[in-house]
Amino acid sequence: MTSTYQQQLDAKVARITAQFSEYNPPSLEVFPSAEQNFRMRAEFRIWHTENDMFYAMFERNAENQKTVVEIKDFPIADQSINVLMPVLLNELKAQDILSKRLFEVHFLATLKGEMLVSLVYRCPLNTEWEVAAKALSDKLNIKIYGRSRGQRVILTDDYVVEELQVFDRTYQYKQIESSFTQPNAHVCQKMLEWACNAADHSDKDLLELYCGNGNFTLPLSTRFNRVLATELAKSSVYAAQWNIEKNNINNIQVARLSAEEFTQAYNGEREFRRLEEAEINIASYDFDTVFVDPPRAGIDDETLKLLQRFERIIYISCNPDTLHDNLKQLSQTHKVTQFALFDQFPYTHHVESGVLLEKF
Repeated sequence: MTSTYQQQLDAKVARITAQFSEYNPPSLEVFPSAEQNFRMRAEFRIWHTENDMFYAMFERNAENQKTVVEIKDFPIADQSINVLMPVLLNELKAQDILSKRLFEVHFLATLKGEMLVSLVYRCPLNTEWEVAAKALSDKLNIKIYGRSRGQRVILTDDYVVEELQVFDRTYQYKQIESSFTQPNAHVCQKMLEWACNAADHSDKDLLELYCGNGNFTLPLSTRFNRVLATELAKSSVYAAQWNIEKNNINNIQVARLSAEEFTQAYNGEREFRRLEEAEINIASYDFDTVFVDPPRAGIDDETLKLLQRFERIIYISCNPDTLHDNLKQLSQTHKVTQFALFDQFPYTHHVESGVLLEKF
């Protein structure tokens, strides 16, 4: 590692270790990132001048004023994105129908080698645009997706299929444009293996809240008898169900419920037609472990009370501050027995962390 990256990682380790010391966790396991080419996503503004256009990002000066910065390469992005960036830009410049009023370009790459490029415009997209974009898609062997206000144009697919290796098995994941996916695929693989090791093996069932597209759900299903996963976003539920079927896994059910709604259903406070339609009987499950990967805001009080009823809690967090706050309640019934830091976002202050909590 270079001294710069190592210093930044060391600072994160020191900060997290100090912040969570009151919970007396075991030694922090640290999972570093590659220093370059680690991001599978990149988004750029397109800046138009009188006779040219270029990829752009913005910097703020001491007076909080934004300055346009031309981006010719992006070393933190996957190498496939860096290779494609100049090629795509030249192709877009060559055709007025593709460059006119182009506002943003979003790249979504995969370890598998697929690439989805979203072109975002400030004008309607017509048939002429579709023909030109389809030809470019075929020429560059990429998927192109068009967007403008109130309009979505899917030329082939609005997703890519990623492949992630977890121990000796490869899982395939549908990743839909504009839906959340882990941006650092190599560190994501480390997170999946850590979660599986934390789960160990159980002859009982797993409850997962905030399952997204099933990123953790699929490998964790090998460690339990059955899995009930919940997710509210329709696109993520659809992707999770596709991923379950694609990977030939038969012990997972997905309920389209928020964490708060599941708590109500589990406590018998409210019935949900969505559960009945999906033929999900919560009472048939024998849970001993709950897995959570909540949004940055953390977990609400009622859901925290629900978690306290489980023997084990595996908690992945993208915000150490809300994790720390949630542990104030969870530590009343559970002890932190594993503690990990995953450096998903090098060169930023962001930290992804994981804890295993076991009931006293």
